[in-house]
Amino acid sequence: MEKYNHKYGAEQIQVLEGLEAVRKRPGMYIGSTSIRGLHHLVYEIVDNGVDEALAGYCTEINVIIEKGNVICVTDNGRGIPVEIHPKTHISTAETVYTVLHAGGKFGGDSGYKVSGGLHGVGASVVNALSTWAEVTIKRDGGLYQMSFEKGKTVKKLERIGDAEGTGTKVRFLADDTIFESLDYEFEVLEKRFREIAFLTKGLKITIEDQREETPKKSEFCYEGGLISFVEYLNKNKEKLHKTPIYIEKDGEVPVEIAIQYTTSYSENIYTFVNNINTIEGGTHLEGFKRALTKVMNDYARSHNILKEKDNNLQGEDIREGITAVVSVKVKEPQFEGQTKTKLGNSEVTGVVQSMVNEALSTFLEENPNVAKAILDKCISASRAREAARKARELVRKKSNLETSTLPGKLADCSSKNADECEVYIVEGDSAGGSAKQGRDRKFQAILPLWGKMLNVEKARADKIYGNDKLNPVIVAIGAGIGADFDVTKIRYGKVIIMADADVDGSHIRTLLLTFFFRYMRPLIENGNVYLAQPPLYKLSKKGMEDKYCYTDEDLEKAYKELEEKGITRDSLSLQRYKGLGEMNPEQLWDTTMNPETRILIKVTMEDAQKADEIFTLLMGDEVEPRREFIQKNAKYVRNLDI
Repeated sequence: MEKYNHKYGAEQIQVLEGLEAVRKRPGMYIGSTSIRGLHHLVYEIVDNGVDEALAGYCTEINVIIEKGNVICVTDNGRGIPVEIHPKTHISTAETVYTVLHAGGKFGGDSGYKVSGGLHGVGASVVNALSTWAEVTIKRDGGLYQMSFEKGKTVKKLERIGDAEGTGTKVRFLADDTIFESLDYEFEVLEKRFREIAFLTKGLKITIEDQREETPKKSEFCYEGGLISFVEYLNKNKEKLHKTPIYIEKDGEVPVEIAIQYTTSYSENIYTFVNNINTIEGGTHLEGFKRALTKVMNDYARSHNILKEKDNNLQGEDIREGITAVVSVKVKEPQFEGQTKTKLGNSEVTGVVQSMVNEALSTFLEENPNVAKAILDKCISASRAREAARKARELVRKKSNLETSTLPGKLADCSSKNADECEVYIVEGDSAGGSAKQGRDRKFQAILPLWGKMLNVEKARADKIYGNDKLNPVIVAIGAGIGADFDVTKIRYGKVIIMADADVDGSHIRTLLLTFFFRYMRPLIENGNVYLAQPPLYKLSKKGMEDKYCYTDEDLEKAYKELEEKGITRDSLSLQRYKGLGEMNPEQLWDTTMNPETRILIKVTMEDAQKADEIFTLLMGDEVEPRREFIQKNAKYVRNLDI
């Protein structure tokens, strides 16, 4: 990797302000004090090593979760400068860890070409929010160390020996008086470091979890960079072309893009700025979309694939089935909001658009077979979109729910206040009848469904509107689907899926969740989708109030509690519920519908990339990855009814 040849010494470390407020208002600096904020501490220290890699000086970062939730991050970058800083009159390393906005990432003569992280607040914020921290530096032939407690220096930087090579090691224990939990999730950190390795070609990142008896360890290094990233994202999908299209250009704003089309109907574009995941997109995404639409239409016109009488393809047609990663490096990025989820630099739009116009046009001319396969899919998507539009207009005309021809008639609630209303989507006729009788009619609506519904992972939008199983759901929720979906128009604040605790019930839940994820995603993002938890068991005995258990663990706990009261297992009658229809209305209300006693699981989408991968794996066309998944996870299955 080419090295960025600016100086990196004490004079490059600029001090902007102090570190007073971090412990008082941690949320301002790391977003929250939840598990997400805890993970953010690790990302900030790792990002410092990544910045060294982007500058061409670091090839390896190692992360260890030690026993007691101590984090240790080691990199082989240049090592933080150790000389006395001219403004603070303490060592530069101590300045970086004790003064907010002290870092090598500011100004024209900074130590970095580009950087991620929190632009200099990272190290000091992590230090401020830790019970203790210890920093060891290898630089200029020496081994240096300093230590802190709650952001304050308890041992100043001193040389403790000689050392070969360069690098920085940071160990810290997050402050349990600030964070809700110190229990790091290995899989969450693992996913982020895999992502960083994809985005930083050739950088090796290892993560090891030493908290359990058998340590877990993962290692990531991808010489293919974004090409490897796209191949990973599409590993369970059928591809239209074998090798991803790769576009790269250096310059004032370096841009790197990888694109691959699949036979799926969903669009997956992931954007990054300086390795930061910009989940809300921004100017780089805008430039990419504009160029993609223009290049595809221009090629289709010039090669007579689109005739003179044909309308241009729309952006959504061209992006159907696309998987793309867009990564830009911006020296002084401007983000909308503190969470850095949307890029605002206006100049980036033109840079990305110009580059994609040129490179993609050349690729299509040089690869006519790939171009034809992609455009055939785009034209097919355009026809389906037009069919969907006509079907959508038919659905809109059926605005009166009472006269809609619903296969399972909606029993609506009397309240019209969406915030207090909830709709139960119930599997089966008998369960729907019990739910209608057992509900609170003021705020609970019931929509029974019969049989298996359409797997939307294998169908386009025009097939959705005409489907007799999904149409009632679309009309009842009342907010449209796909690009037309408007979460502010939902008729119910809670959409609750209530299905049997068996294989068929699990399948129905998955089909509905796939539909919501693909066509009503804001419903999940807004926290409106829930899964009801009907009981698995009922323990009964004459003269005793029935006891309901929701898991095997609950059942065992109930047995033990009753034994302590002198009630033996043999004297109890155990009923295993195989379906909701086995419960009468009163039982269904008591166990599954009463807000005072029920258990609801909110469906969240912390990670759209992972959700897309799982839905593709479970519901898509490729059989082999699904078979491997089942074989790998079969040993974890419980309560499987055949």
